[in-house]
Amino acid sequence: MKNWTKFFKKHHKWPSLVLTIFILLFAVSGIVMNHRETFSPIDVNRSFLGSEYQYKNWNKAAVKSALTLEGDTALIYGNIGVWKTTDNYKSFKNLNQGFPDGIDNSKVEKLLRTNTGDIYAGTLLGLYKYKNNLWKRVDLPTSEKRVVDLLEVKGSFYVLTRSNLLKQTSSGFEKVNIPAKADYDGKISLFKTLWEVHSGEAFGLFGKLFVDFIGLIFILLSISGIIYFIYPSWIKSLKAKGEGVKGKAKFLKFNLKWHNRLGYWMIIFLMLSALTGMFLRPPLLIPIASAKVDKLPFTHLDDPNPWYDQLRRITYDEQLDRIFLATNEAIYYSDDFFQTAPKRFSSQPPVSVMGVNVFEVVKPGQYLVGSFSGLFYWIPDRDLIFDYFTKKPHVPVRRMGPPISSHPIAGYLRDADNREFVFDYNLGVGNMTDDGFFVDMPQEIQESPMSLWNLCLEIHTGRIYQYIFGPFYILFIPLSGLTLLWILITGLILYLKRRKK
Repeated sequence: MKNWTKFFKKHHKWPSLVLTIFILLFAVSGIVMNHRETFSPIDVNRSFLGSEYQYKNWNKAAVKSALTLEGDTALIYGNIGVWKTTDNYKSFKNLNQGFPDGIDNSKVEKLLRTNTGDIYAGTLLGLYKYKNNLWKRVDLPTSEKRVVDLLEVKGSFYVLTRSNLLKQTSSGFEKVNIPAKADYDGKISLFKTLWEVHSGEAFGLFGKLFVDFIGLIFILLSISGIIYFIYPSWIKSLKAKGEGVKGKAKFLKFNLKWHNRLGYWMIIFLMLSALTGMFLRPPLLIPIASAKVDKLPFTHLDDPNPWYDQLRRITYDEQLDRIFLATNEAIYYSDDFFQTAPKRFSSQPPVSVMGVNVFEVVKPGQYLVGSFSGLFYWIPDRDLIFDYFTKKPHVPVRRMGPPISSHPIAGYLRDADNREFVFDYNLGVGNMTDDGFFVDMPQEIQESPMSLWNLCLEIHTGRIYQYIFGPFYILFIPLSGLTLLWILITGLILYLKRRKK
């Protein structure tokens, strides 16, 4: 029995010491991520981060597209906010006045100028209208803040969020009812379910605060574990010097008592947090990526909206009088503006689960579709798909691996000379028309900060550890998750043995 106790003590102590700093970072970053809007005013200077996080050649989704106003004048936009050029993208002027502090508040998904001359910005955290040289917030009748696309059709202005299509009326905005697709089965992706259980969002604000509390428990367990590891040696050295240790020994007992009790009382939730987190990153994410499950009843996920958290882009082909709706699963169309259920095209261009970043009408019935899965020329009525880089027909290949191509497309624009520029997330801008170059990224734009939330995302997903582990960083999340589960199990066994004794 003593040998088993020694075994569990050893396997609880040493993995805990190795993983402690990472557990603390997981917990703190998770709490920040649970409250993005709250922490949105806080930015991080990129100069303090590694080369992987520096802007270079307009990479990292710095640019998503541009809104041409007239002649050489345009507004370029993306994760850097909005910048104005009056000389066909040779120089830029900051046009982010009016957005709240923090780069998260000026991340623009889409700019649109209506027929009446009004300019709107759909951003990560809301809809804004440009008025009197300032961006002013526009209230929307939905709890979700993220606007993913804007559209004007036949004089009507529409706003697309991840779950709803909103139409502007004389009194504000109203929701447009989009009938459920023909194959809708009322289920939701397993990934989405695990994500919202892991963050607590599935249970609303109370759920998020409870998960924050679990993060705090992880922090307390880590700190109290370090204290228990260090204190006995310190007490011994004090005894050797003849100094009193009564109060310190009492604190050590108090520390161990609450370390054990907190771990025991919260063991189920601590293990659930570790287990769900393991499946939110590759490689464990890959086998569940396409799986669907029933919606959890009485939760945030149990939403009657058949398009809940699925909408990504909306486009209108004026010549065909057809609306296109890109979701996280496929692209649909409607010839009667959603009077009936949208229909799914038989041929589908490759689209990343992270969503469509480029959806352009090139000619009637011909479209340019770009995402982290690449850039494709799509003629749906003829079931034709061409790789835009190789100009060859696309041949689908089923493979197990990260859903990112060698050309993860973040943006696309045409300049006043009708030259095409494609923005690769990693490599930056490239000219698809001739040998000319896009202007170098001005220093002022290059110094745009990273939001605290995004830094925490890099920490929480383990991507930031590629500096330590190289290409093997992708295994960090599942291995650390398994190690954490083993630490919790061995700790529980030791506590039960102690209590029984």
